[in-house]
Amino acid sequence: MRTTVGIIGAGPAGLLLARLLHNAGIDSVVLECRDRAYVERRQRAGILEQGTVDVLREAGAGERMDREGLRHDGIELRFARRRHRVDFPALTGGRSVMVYAQTEVCKDLIALQLKEGGPLLFETEALAVEGADTERPRVRFRREGVEDVLECDYVVGCDGYWGVARSAVPDGRTFERTYPFGWLGILADVAPSHDELVYARHDRGFALLSMRSPSVSRLYLQVPADTDADSWSDERIWDELERRFETDDDWSLRRGPITQKSVTPMRSYVHEPMRHGRLFLAGDAAHIVPPTGAKGLNLAVGDVVTFARALSHRTATGSDDLLDAYSATCLRRVWQAERFSYDMTTLLHTAPGATPFEDRLQLARLDRIASSRAAETDLAEAYTGFPIG
Repeated sequence: MRTTVGIIGAGPAGLLLARLLHNAGIDSVVLECRDRAYVERRQRAGILEQGTVDVLREAGAGERMDREGLRHDGIELRFARRRHRVDFPALTGGRSVMVYAQTEVCKDLIALQLKEGGPLLFETEALAVEGADTERPRVRFRREGVEDVLECDYVVGCDGYWGVARSAVPDGRTFERTYPFGWLGILADVAPSHDELVYARHDRGFALLSMRSPSVSRLYLQVPADTDADSWSDERIWDELERRFETDDDWSLRRGPITQKSVTPMRSYVHEPMRHGRLFLAGDAAHIVPPTGAKGLNLAVGDVVTFARALSHRTATGSDDLLDAYSATCLRRVWQAERFSYDMTTLLHTAPGATPFEDRLQLARLDRIASSRAAETDLAEAYTGFPIG
């Protein structure tokens, strides 16, 4: 099998890249080890930055997003029983974010790829990337029990931290931080208790009120990293959420049946460089952020847009300049997102063993955001998205 770009992984990064390449007249093949049903129900991110929304629209993948997604023009910060709304459009010149789950993005992109694009091979396990430092890299894969080879001009690894692409980059340097807490997340069949996301800093720990639709709520609690989700009863979860979202007004938390619960670890990770020869890393294969800043999926989109632009530039001009700059270009945006995600995480979470002095610093930082347009603007600009490329 032969193609121009071999894409490993059919998450949002790999699927969007295939779409962008298709629109540019460049052929690709996508290899995904899981089946279609698994990819379409894999719960991950739910907040799309303005730039991601624009890219999906331009790629022809925004119709259902615009119909069913929930545009949000701000977030609410809660601390010391106070409420403060951050108005994104007023602070950023009109930018906003969209609540639209990763599962739905994948469904839309899969449907487009199967209808219009190149091969999308589910239940196909990538075994190794070979010859990345040559002009003809290869991906060895197994499909229906038979091993085969995909010959490419370029390989893009969108197969996550545990995938084969990252391990094929020799002499890489890694930077990472593991946090001593995680998020206990739930899905509940109840209308959201607020029309925008609520980020709450509380002495008992962080809480986040989010949503998946007008009738489905997504909520999170900070818990110790080794927490077993099943050790928390539904009633205990709702009681703890009520405590952490408490305010001095008459706001109340709606309760409903919990349909799913899980614990998400909190981690920061960057792999440098994001390229070796004709192998390019994108998304979680190259970087991981704690979910506090809602940056994971959006960073992956930035990576594949950068690659697609660079390859289109080479096709049009014969110049490798943008491909050669891929890693440096992506990493500038990655490190800004890492910085913002770290800032949001340390701003809102209660660290084990935190001193009263550190608690007061958190409250002072939040009060600065609530009282300073400059500080508030910095948060709004970062939350709605850093420029791509």
